Amino acid sequence: MGVALFERLIDHAPLFPPASLPLPEALAEDRRARESPHAFVLGRFVCPASRLVELPDVGRGVSVVLDAELLDGDARIEAVEARAPHDLGALGALAPEAFVELAIDHSLVDRLDELARAGLRAKVRCGGAHVPDVAALGRFVRACRERRLPFKATAGLHHAVAGDGEHGLLNLLAAVVFGDEEEALAERDPSAFALDAAGFRWRDRVAQAEEVARARREGLRSVGSCSFSEPVDELVALGLLPR
Repeated sequence: MGVALFERLIDHAPLFPPASLPLPEALAEDRRARESPHAFVLGRFVCPASRLVELPDVGRGVSVVLDAELLDGDARIEAVEARAPHDLGALGALAPEAFVELAIDHSLVDRLDELARAGLRAKVRCGGAHVPDVAALGRFVRACRERRLPFKATAGLHHAVAGDGEHGLLNLLAAVVFGDEEEALAERDPSAFALDAAGFRWRDRVAQAEEVARARREGLRSVGSCSFSEPVDELVALGLLPR
C-alpha cells in the first residue's frame, strides 16, 4: 500500500532554497537518499537548466527548471518546469511532462483550461515567500481534479502533517485522494492518518491501492523538496513508512 501512495513522490531539489547546497554536497545528499531503505519514495532529481551541463549521472531521470535555454539531446530529461506566462506549445516539445507554475488568482481556472488543452501539467507553490491558505490551495486541487489535470506541488512541504502556517504532505495527499479539500488540508491531528493493508486512511475514509494509484496518476504527480530526509523521517516516525 505504501508503494501506491509514496512511490516516486518526492522530487529531490537540494540545489534549490532553502537548502541551496553546493553541487558536490547536493550529489552526496542525493546518493544517501538513493541508498536508503526509502529510495522508492525518491522521484526525479531537480536541476536548473543553467546548471544541467554540470550535473553528472544521478542514476535516474531529471526534472529541469527553465531558468535558461534548454539544449536539445539530453536523454536524462523526463520533465521541465516553468513559470507562467510561457509559450505552452514550445514547452510540450521539450520533455514527456511539462509543468507550468500558476498563481492561485482570478485567472486560475482559465489558465488550467489552457494547460489541459495543451496537454501540459500544472504546478503550485505551497510555501516560500507566500503560503497559500487552505481555501486557496483547496481551490487549486479541486480545479485540477475537475479537469483530471495532473499537477506538481513544491515548496513548504517538509512536514508530514500541517501546522505552524505550513501545509502537510499527508494533508495534500488526502485532499487529492479523498476530496473534501479544505477539510483535508486543515487537518492537524497526525493520528487521523494511517496506512495499513486495507488502504490509506484519513479519519473514517479509506482508499484502497487502486484508488490511491489513480489519484497519484491523475492528480498529484510529485512534490518538489530540497530535503528528502525531513519529510521521510516524519513519515517513518508516524508509522507510515517502515524504519
